[in-house]
Amino acid sequence: MLRPSPLMAAAPAAPVRGSMRMFHGDVFLGETEVFSIKPGPEGTLPFPSNEIRISHLSPASERCPPLAILQTIAPFSVRCKLQAKPLPPHPSLHRLYITCFNEYKSAVVVVGDEELHLVAMPSKVEKVPCFWCCSVRAGLYAASVGMLNLRCLAIVFDLDETLIVANTMKSFEGRIEMLSRRMDVEDDPVRVAGMSAEIKRYIEDRELLKEFIDTDTVTDNGRIIGTQKEEVQPMPGVQERLVRPVIRLPERNAILTRINPEIRDTSVFVKLRPAWEDLRSYLTAKGRKRFEVYVCTMAERDYALEIWRLLDPEANLISLNNLSERVVCVKADSRKSLQHVFKEGGCHPKMAMVIDDRLQVWDEKDQPRVHVVPAYAPYYAPQAEMANAVPVLCVARNVACNVRGGFFREFDENLLKKVFELLYENELLDLPYAPDVGDYLVCEDTNFVPSNKDPPPIPEGMSGAEIEKRLNGRAYQGDQRQISSSTRSADDVRVPIRATLSGSNVQPNGGSLAITPSTFVTVLQEIGRLCNSKVEFRSTVSTSKITQFSVEVLFSNEKIGIGIGKTRDEAQVLAAEKALRNLESNYLSFVAPIGGVLNKDTSKSPRGGNGFLEDVMDSDGDIAMQEPSGSTSEQKDHLNNVDRLSSVISLIRELCLEDQHVVFRDQIQNPGTATNEEYHFQYGLN
Repeated sequence: MLRPSPLMAAAPAAPVRGSMRMFHGDVFLGETEVFSIKPGPEGTLPFPSNEIRISHLSPASERCPPLAILQTIAPFSVRCKLQAKPLPPHPSLHRLYITCFNEYKSAVVVVGDEELHLVAMPSKVEKVPCFWCCSVRAGLYAASVGMLNLRCLAIVFDLDETLIVANTMKSFEGRIEMLSRRMDVEDDPVRVAGMSAEIKRYIEDRELLKEFIDTDTVTDNGRIIGTQKEEVQPMPGVQERLVRPVIRLPERNAILTRINPEIRDTSVFVKLRPAWEDLRSYLTAKGRKRFEVYVCTMAERDYALEIWRLLDPEANLISLNNLSERVVCVKADSRKSLQHVFKEGGCHPKMAMVIDDRLQVWDEKDQPRVHVVPAYAPYYAPQAEMANAVPVLCVARNVACNVRGGFFREFDENLLKKVFELLYENELLDLPYAPDVGDYLVCEDTNFVPSNKDPPPIPEGMSGAEIEKRLNGRAYQGDQRQISSSTRSADDVRVPIRATLSGSNVQPNGGSLAITPSTFVTVLQEIGRLCNSKVEFRSTVSTSKITQFSVEVLFSNEKIGIGIGKTRDEAQVLAAEKALRNLESNYLSFVAPIGGVLNKDTSKSPRGGNGFLEDVMDSDGDIAMQEPSGSTSEQKDHLNNVDRLSSVISLIRELCLEDQHVVFRDQIQNPGTATNEEYHFQYGLN
């Protein structure tokens, strides 16, 4: 039997190619040659009836070319390429090309629930209309144009135990009864005292709610406060006018309302999480829309709409026209997902972050985009919320600021720059990486410590399908992933911060805030860019029984830091942190003498010539760095390095915040001591 010869093997399928007529509506534009990107069945041309029929042009973009938008919301979705024929092209087709190219528009072909966007591309061949054809879910492009032009992302809030805790008379009584039973069998006097105080807080608020139900008033600190009639603005398509009795107690951070104004038993006592106003004002400050706001909850819909109305009474975060589609309620036995939140095409999940007190309720693919906050527990641990210098929702605000800044820095400096360099003749793999919100959310401890040492015995708030799942004790176990706060303050906050890079923590107003690890790597890479110096990370794997990764940081081909970790990412972060620490130390060692500030000993002779730092192994096997010194010729090099490293200041100014000014002051702590001097820098937001 003859064996098949290699020469007899089937050749790879060639990319599909065809000639098609193009129309705008019913108007004939000209003939085009269409080339598929991929060979074989995957390269089937996407146009039905063997013709290209444009339905409309996309909205014009002010600053983002269509290909940059499409690469962000539908990465590497190029289906085929089009080129006009014959030459010269039909005048109508040439006008379409010029319009799309100059006005940052795309020509849209609608195929079912998909849009095919024809993107005008520059070409090496002059005066030939050329297009790339990209596919995207219908409606998503139009929604994303405005967001990217405004530098806007999406933020999705959970309600219960994230922003508020709400109770009815029934839930109050259930919690009081449960705590009373636990007190009866508890022997630890400290725990008994804690439960007793918790019951007292429940009873106090229950009495206020009972008075509200019976009389439409409450007595607070001897004052009798009556209800205010608040009209609920009807959503589009709803004619019914609804007026609710509401009492707001700002000193208590509480609101009493009635879900159904006709039924007193639907009255609810709502505690708002501290610092909600700070977070809300950041989202709307100066009329700048930084985030499109959504809500995703497992609560009942009427309840969710009323709670959000209390949180956003002036509808500044979600307009009445968008309220119906942006408050999303999911069943208690299902997972939350960004795909479901944006089912109307309002945003791509890659451009959205989530604020929630539970991680595991979200689809696995969305979990990297979730900033997890500690569950709000005002009855169990009323002081925990303000125990840190930065409240939980202010941390969330800072995280949101960092995410937005990192996302659009990548968009502007990488994606946009490279898209502008692309030509029609480029290949699919030449497209740049598209940023993802998940790239800028980093998991670390928040140092949030409740006032009680034990887990709370029961969850706060109303019972229901969502709460019932938490009554088995899981609420504070498996899904309490906590995200670190950021050292970058929000855009419009003026807060003095004292910081040091000599460790991984900064101390704002006496509290502890962890720098997000990705910041170290980003800052180091940006320093290299601003100093016109190459930054390299070289990694190796140890051959010992315990697998460890080692990463060295090279700055202009000289080693300035090393990190060892269980994963390559961990080692890279440690190396970047150590390199930044050394760069800071070196920068201060040169700047202080110039500025007349007493500095560390500069008489040590260098062992290398990089003008930065010299590596010496210490007794623990870690890397210690010696500072260079002092000859006249070397001092000139050092001064040059001062100029280069001064870019650190402008870099950190750029990375820390938006639209702010940063002032740096060098300081020496404990100037009277001869050893273990600690250098700090202080910056203020002006």
